[in-house]
Amino acid sequence: MKLFRKSSPPSSTSASSGDAKERSEGQTITSAPDHRKPSYSHFDNSPYPLATWRTVVMGILVSMGGLIFGYDTGQISGFLEMQDFLQRFGELLPDPKNPGGPPTYQFTNTRSGLIVGLLSIGTLIGALIAAPFANAFGRKYSISAWCIVFSVGVIVQIAADTKWYEIVVGRWVAGLGIGALSILVPLYQSESAPTHVRGAIVCCYQLFITVGILFANIVNYGTERIQTTASWRIPMGIGFLWALVLGVGILFFPETPKHNFRKGKPDQAKHTMVKLLGVSDNHRKVALELAEMKEALEAETAGGKPHWWEVFTGPRMAYRTILGVVLQAFQQLTGANFFSTTGPPSSSRLIILGTVNVVCTFPGLYFVERFGRRISLILGGAWMCMCFLVFASVGHFALDQTTPQNTPQAGTAMIVFACLFIAAFASTWGPMVWTVTGELYPSRYRAQCMALSTASNWIWNFLIAFFTPFITSAIDFRYGYVFAACCGAASVTVYFFLLEAQGKTLEEVDEMYTLRVKPWKSKGWTTADSERRLSSVGGPRAGQNGLGHAEDKDVVS
Repeated sequence: MKLFRKSSPPSSTSASSGDAKERSEGQTITSAPDHRKPSYSHFDNSPYPLATWRTVVMGILVSMGGLIFGYDTGQISGFLEMQDFLQRFGELLPDPKNPGGPPTYQFTNTRSGLIVGLLSIGTLIGALIAAPFANAFGRKYSISAWCIVFSVGVIVQIAADTKWYEIVVGRWVAGLGIGALSILVPLYQSESAPTHVRGAIVCCYQLFITVGILFANIVNYGTERIQTTASWRIPMGIGFLWALVLGVGILFFPETPKHNFRKGKPDQAKHTMVKLLGVSDNHRKVALELAEMKEALEAETAGGKPHWWEVFTGPRMAYRTILGVVLQAFQQLTGANFFSTTGPPSSSRLIILGTVNVVCTFPGLYFVERFGRRISLILGGAWMCMCFLVFASVGHFALDQTTPQNTPQAGTAMIVFACLFIAAFASTWGPMVWTVTGELYPSRYRAQCMALSTASNWIWNFLIAFFTPFITSAIDFRYGYVFAACCGAASVTVYFFLLEAQGKTLEEVDEMYTLRVKPWKSKGWTTADSERRLSSVGGPRAGQNGLGHAEDKDVVS
């Protein structure tokens, strides 16, 4: 099997602005007379690789930001059970398991809540303030800088001796870096990856999050029996490795093509696209994408300097901004964290769940490009809804919650449907939400809107983690009905509001939203402007950046 894709032939349709309504409905546009059709013989239209080694390495390296996120969030639950960590940062309190006996070191709900929760507060702030830095200094340098911020937070935690609030401050600082990277990594990937593998590349971010969580659980399992500070300082110190690899490694990669183009560096943008796509300088696909960037930038420039409120007042922006916020909220409201936060802490149980999560994320890299975003998210949400309905019903009506051993069949059924849920989440809503939020917005507002949508994810992450113990104590497994309803609502939201971006450039996705293409008709939508755009792109003699006026006599201007 050859790992090459044939470059799409030039569109045979053309449309004026008066055809916008017809194009938005996916109708056929009457082609131009033959004598007006330009020749594209000067463009290289050869097949291009499915993926180049540069694209693969870029996807893996940048996804280390997900490993940082997953590893740091996965290790803290193990620390709270380690004896040395308890003695240094806990309190001597009466042992609830042995009334009247000697006191033991414990964490109060307030103290453990602050140690765990301050990371989420830091990530929320980091997510909100990362956008202006990314726009001003570039994506890659911002990623490197925020890796340093994360490392400072780790240093503060490792240096803590007996003051619990030093751990809290360190986690807050580390959270700033993690929150910023949760925006910058999908942003860099979505702006750099070739169109035909963009979804899979961005999904790698979620894959590495799951790998980080699993690895943290394994490391904790290996050090939890150590009776010195090494039990928790070794896992913390390993976190430096991921930040070092990403912070230094990203400096050897180019800035994203779209950011370079917006900063007046079209030659660098073209060079990066050629290398990542694995084609010649004169390839038609590169020329068309550069022409789309040029047209989009001209339209943005005509609008003047962007203001923050334009994320709601720009062309079709309120729709997209709210949709991104809602989709990121639904990723948390699916209830994926419910299974890891309920029940007694157990390293072996967390390792098993983490392994299922990692293994089932790999199919998502295939699903996102094979079946598209919409159908995967819709079916994934419906499947998760079914799993939670069964899980909640069995847990409330069939399981003996006082002595679960009395109802082994109910317990087995709940384990099976918990694993089926994790499989569905890991292959659809887990990775693909990061993909679609990276594709929703035009370059003018992309960083700001991704900041808002990611902040929504962090807010709901904190709220669910904080309130789940109180809710489950009041309504037990019926809490699952809430998540089931949210999963169903998520599928309905995707069907009626999310457009399919599979195989389309980010500029084409923007065009679909501004033209108000119906979501259920978006998969088959194609732009009718390819000829017009290419007619303004020069051939090999038109200049290095490929954006000059056409000089080839075969091109009709």
